[in-house]
Amino acid sequence: MTAAGTSWTKSARAEPAASQSRAPAGASAAVVIPARLASQRFPRKVLARDTGKFLIQHVWEGVQGTRGVSRIIIATDSDEVMRAAASFGAEVRLTRADHPTGTDRVAEVAAGLDEAIIVNVQGDEPLIRREDLETVIALFGAGPDVVMTTLAVERRDPEGKLDANNVKVVLGRDGRALYFSRAPIPHLRDAGGAGGAGATWLHHVGVYGFRREFLLDFARMRPGKLEELERLEQLRAIEDGRRIQVGLTAHRYRGIDTHEEYREFVRELGRR
Repeated sequence: MTAAGTSWTKSARAEPAASQSRAPAGASAAVVIPARLASQRFPRKVLARDTGKFLIQHVWEGVQGTRGVSRIIIATDSDEVMRAAASFGAEVRLTRADHPTGTDRVAEVAAGLDEAIIVNVQGDEPLIRREDLETVIALFGAGPDVVMTTLAVERRDPEGKLDANNVKVVLGRDGRALYFSRAPIPHLRDAGGAGGAGATWLHHVGVYGFRREFLLDFARMRPGKLEELERLEQLRAIEDGRRIQVGLTAHRYRGIDTHEEYREFVRELGRR
């Protein structure tokens, strides 16, 4: 959530992880943007147009020019979104309407693609950064056992760490994700409790890369107990013993979930 006047992509000091190496030689990537019209908190948000462009168009344009990406596809269950996407020249696929998550929608599209890497960019991230998407792709170079990649940003504010809406992640020395949680992890026992004023913690950024074959398997896997408890899809892979590689970004993303967040995004563009 953001208060009025707060920048939507705040900078944070973040040194590149050692594992942020070059992408696997010869690998190609497709970006798939799931765009559901019937979002609960802000229905029809992907077609919001107070800036003169559809919200989903801002996302699509933000991905354009990303190195290593061979195609960008909007995946939707709505004929109206399809028409909107076609109006600004996007490639778009109509998917089934009964997908429980955006990842399942992305997997349906990925089943018909040839690209080795599939990047899931949410349809409510209008200020996505190309350099961060390039990091998500490059992280697969950390090893053949990397099946998923994602991002995190360093933060120091204890109130943010205590907020269950902010997903936290802890990493191993090699940059692999050890656990994701809505709880304030790690708990700093000797620093005044869970928040730990001034202590660094990692806020997860919900942009994902998948090896295509794993994504298809992932969509067929049953959710594990940890995923059901935390309501975090990525824990399905962790609980199955799979490797998720995490890179650091200097940008704190905020997706648009409410009308007020959209109005702040519009004001932010106006200030620019």
